[in-house]
Amino acid sequence: MKDIALRLSRAGALLCACAALAVCPVSVAPQSSWDAMMAAAGKAYQDRNFPEAEKLYATALQQAESFGPSDPRLAANLNNLAELYRQNDRFAEAEPLYKRALEIWLRARGDRDPALAPVLSNLGELYRLMGRYPAAEPLLKRALEIREASYPAADTRVAASVSLLGELYRLEGRFPEAEALLKRSLALQEKASSPESPTLATPLGNLAELYRAMNRYRDAEALYSRAISIQEKELGPEHPDVAVTLNDLAELYRNEGKLTEAEPLYRRSLAIRQKAFPPGDPRVTTAINNFGLLREAQGNYTDAELHFRRVLELREIALGATHPDLAIPLINLAELYKNQGKYSEAERLYRRTLDIREAAYGPEHPDVAASLVNLAQLKQARKKYGQAIDLQQRALAIREKVFGPEHPVVASSLNNLGELNFARKNYSDAAALYHRALAIREKALGPEHRAVAQSLHDLGDLYRIEGRYSDAEPLYLRALAIREKILGKDHRDVAALLVSYALLLRQTGRPTKAEDMEERVRQIRASLPQTDKPKFVFPNPLIPAMPIIPTRKGGIQTISSGAPF
Repeated sequence: MKDIALRLSRAGALLCACAALAVCPVSVAPQSSWDAMMAAAGKAYQDRNFPEAEKLYATALQQAESFGPSDPRLAANLNNLAELYRQNDRFAEAEPLYKRALEIWLRARGDRDPALAPVLSNLGELYRLMGRYPAAEPLLKRALEIREASYPAADTRVAASVSLLGELYRLEGRFPEAEALLKRSLALQEKASSPESPTLATPLGNLAELYRAMNRYRDAEALYSRAISIQEKELGPEHPDVAVTLNDLAELYRNEGKLTEAEPLYRRSLAIRQKAFPPGDPRVTTAINNFGLLREAQGNYTDAELHFRRVLELREIALGATHPDLAIPLINLAELYKNQGKYSEAERLYRRTLDIREAAYGPEHPDVAASLVNLAQLKQARKKYGQAIDLQQRALAIREKVFGPEHPVVASSLNNLGELNFARKNYSDAAALYHRALAIREKALGPEHRAVAQSLHDLGDLYRIEGRYSDAEPLYLRALAIREKILGKDHRDVAALLVSYALLLRQTGRPTKAEDMEERVRQIRASLPQTDKPKFVFPNPLIPAMPIIPTRKGGIQTISSGAPF
């Protein structure tokens, strides 16, 4: 099972990032040189000319320091420079600037002034990106409280704060709370604008991304489709914002295995971006990356490799050899090589990604944990189980510290360790890990989530190998019901489960029913696109079948990204 948590393009995070250029209003008489410099820096930021923006903000800051330690202009300058650093993953440099800006606003305006809210939100978003969720929550809550007290209930600034808090809860696996907030944000935006306003695309996309994480695929599809319809009507079919939502819907389809539906959306998103932006722009490289993922899913590894290498080349030119955004193409290339049995090449890329992330974020960031998991799974593929367990345990420790012991990504790590103990025939340890993972997933995600089906399948395989057929069969049947409900009866993951169930039926003396299951597998395989036909075989009943549940490693471009559950 792939277990990859990627930091995706933050193009959609401009709800906060762009606003930061104006969130610290300066209600003083114009200061021509400082104002002009800040305006020029803001334009460079909007144009993604970050080196020029940094130079201008830094020069402006030198002048702002002379305005006095409690001048709002100094706070605005500090906030905007910090926001630029955050956008470029320079978190350690951003944090003290945000904190100083907060101190200035508190001295200058007090703790209830609405101008404080954007800086609180920006620092909260910084902590979210750093994986410091407990530190982020009180800041985002305080920003929301200030805005609710300062503005009308339907004000878009209130909606923005509601959305940011909802996104944090989504990442924490607090889905009911996240849904309530994201639905409220959408309702506020709908009230503040017309039903056809393109500004609705962001809250529609954020709620859709939550539903994707909850496996409510039809609900997510409806929201994305509505957003596209609005954008096409109001902005035109070639607008870059349309490309963002087309990408999101394509990613949803790919995650479901609907590759035929995904391909034209990916193609159109890429074409719009290539027309609108230069080749090295991250919006273009994200689209190239995601089309490579489609090619990989279709079994066209040569074309997939070309796309991933192109992304890596363009990002190295634009960002340098150690930027965290290189992780996406590096991991995708490594995954491709691992799937082809090119283990040495894959390990080199995984280790480079781990080094980049540790240098950028420190040793206890969630993305570091994800890289440790990637490397562990490579070791597992090479049957180096001891090394794999050490890496998985380190990843588990990070995730438990960052997310708490009941988060779905912790369950993912536990399940991974269960697989390793299963492979080493430590069945009692494997069972304990599988049970703990299942309990977390049922509590956090609900009893009919795709990840719950994975845990049931894994535990069923374990019981079958131990000869506990009466314990295994109800687990298989429950997992089958979940997958058929979520994915449909002709999905490849359904077929993988039917393979395991057919083995159990043969082992329990029911060959006729086993043949029925095997025939269903053949029919599912025949119904899949030619390039998406997995090699389902009916193995020796004594060897466990290990189904794979796909996870995304492309760029969902709502306002933030999250770990797969």
